[in-house]
Amino acid sequence: MKNGRAEIEHGSIASLNHTTQGTIMAKTAAALHILVKEEKLAIDLLEQIKNGADFGKLAKKHSICPSGKRGGDLGEFRQGQMVPAFDKVVFSCPVLEPTGPLHTQFGYHVIKVLYRK
Repeated sequence: MKNGRAEIEHGSIASLNHTTQGTIMAKTAAALHILVKEEKLAIDLLEQIKNGADFGKLAKKHSICPSGKRGGDLGEFRQGQMVPAFDKVVFSCPVLEPTGPLHTQFGYHVIKVLYRK
């Protein structure tokens, strides 16, 4: 503290800003997902995506969610709008990194968060 003012290094502010924008303060997100009934298929799809397969094409072919017709695109949604387990993953997992499978009452999800803001 200097002259009654706290001194904070620039890197600390950048780190805090990144954290608050990425997880704590995010209010909306956009994501793609593939919904299937079988965990084994979800695991296989996730591996294919991680190995370079096109997420949208796989969603169109395999997803049982109506969003599958749009390549799994859920559009932008507000925090708390989706079922709690899905919401928790979307607002905490790394952006642009395929994640899953997540089990909900609807089935098994493979998720790719496009952005959070």
